[in-house]
Amino acid sequence: QVQLVESGGGLVQAGGSLRLSCAASESIFSINIMAWYRQAPGKQRELVATITDSGSTNYADSLKGRFTISRDNAQNTIYLQMSSLKPEDTAVYYCKAEKRYGLVYKHSWGQGTQVTVSA
Repeated sequence: QVQLVESGGGLVQAGGSLRLSCAASESIFSINIMAWYRQAPGKQRELVATITDSGSTNYADSLKGRFTISRDNAQNTIYLQMSSLKPEDTAVYYCKAEKRYGLVYKHSWGQGTQVTVSA
């Protein structure tokens, strides 16, 4: 199972920026899809962005233009660059890996990193 460790969360004022990191325990070349999710208090976990092993990206419509997902294959790490942050972006941000083992996909989650945006 892939182990994931997120970092980079913190407290930021509205309009500011943060970059989150997610380090994987193995080469991300072997991971089919990696993604960022977030969960705000009292809300369901929602998809933020995905990036495939070929580098294709996808974003939640509401976040396009403000958030950018990227990957550093040499560091086995993906990133989430967040800009123009709003108080409603406050949430725990989770990294997820989806890896295919034969015909079966297995999912791994990180422990999450808190992002708090003050007004």
